[in-house]
Amino acid sequence: METRYNLKSPAVKRLMKEAAELKDPTDHYHAQPLEDNLFEWHFTVRGPPDSDFDGGVYHGRIVLPPEYPMKPPSIILLTANGRFEVGKKICLSISGHHPETWQPSWSIRTALLAIIGFMPTKGEGAIGSLDYTPEERRALAKKSQDFCCEGCGSAMKDVLLPLKSGSGSSQADQEGKELARQISFKAEVNSSGKTIAESDLNQCFSLNDSQDDLPTTFQGATASTSYGAQNPSGAPLPQPTQPAPKNTSMSPRQRRAQQQSQRRPSTSPDVLQGQPPRAHHTEHGGSAMLIIILTLALAALIFRRIYLANEYIFDFEL
Repeated sequence: METRYNLKSPAVKRLMKEAAELKDPTDHYHAQPLEDNLFEWHFTVRGPPDSDFDGGVYHGRIVLPPEYPMKPPSIILLTANGRFEVGKKICLSISGHHPETWQPSWSIRTALLAIIGFMPTKGEGAIGSLDYTPEERRALAKKSQDFCCEGCGSAMKDVLLPLKSGSGSSQADQEGKELARQISFKAEVNSSGKTIAESDLNQCFSLNDSQDDLPTTFQGATASTSYGAQNPSGAPLPQPTQPAPKNTSMSPRQRRAQQQSQRRPSTSPDVLQGQPPRAHHTEHGGSAMLIIILTLALAALIFRRIYLANEYIFDFEL
């Protein structure tokens, strides 16, 4: 298999190392890649004790992406168990359905322990999850011991070491439970609605802070828009009274905007006296100039006509 892959690839190096570490089976889990595909592993896990899966031995596939360990693997169960669907990629915080919660420091061994730890938990409608009754799960646990994988040829009766009572077995069970609890907590924190609500609240605060730098006119428009959005029925609402702005709390930009708004009405006498604009004065002035120009042109034409007539009479007398 080593001649088929680029040994300089980080994924190949990582998988070859993990294959060596998991070569010897334990009494709780075992996993190895297929002989012709380093990126597809077959695994076997024992059902957690003191649960509906006690006594069961479950087989499945782990399909790893070329970007492993930077991206998570996909986990597929092949043995009927009553917790995960058979032949379907299951949705766990450590599987390919949640790349945002995956950590490159996790390994295939981590995934095996997580599967053991997640089996007693509730499915809650997740992808590839089932919620069978305890009786059905116990019946499937007994039946799982007779399962034989057609892909790798593993028989569940002899794939794992005999279960023994001791510190090693108890440690593996505790490690799986603790790992499942930590992964579940991490997924809930990353995808909880509280985080989204806090981010929206921060956006609201940033919007209010940014309005302090806007001119008074734009602030009023923003306030009226948000006030109208809360009353979609269109009924008249009492306008909220706004306190007079204090110069001590106003920014320099707001002061300049207020001064400009105060100066503009004072420099326009028409607005103060309630008179219409003076645009008609400009129109009358243009008409008077046009009349004067036409009059001068007509006078020049008459003068030239008289001059030419007098010149013609003088030539005729000679």
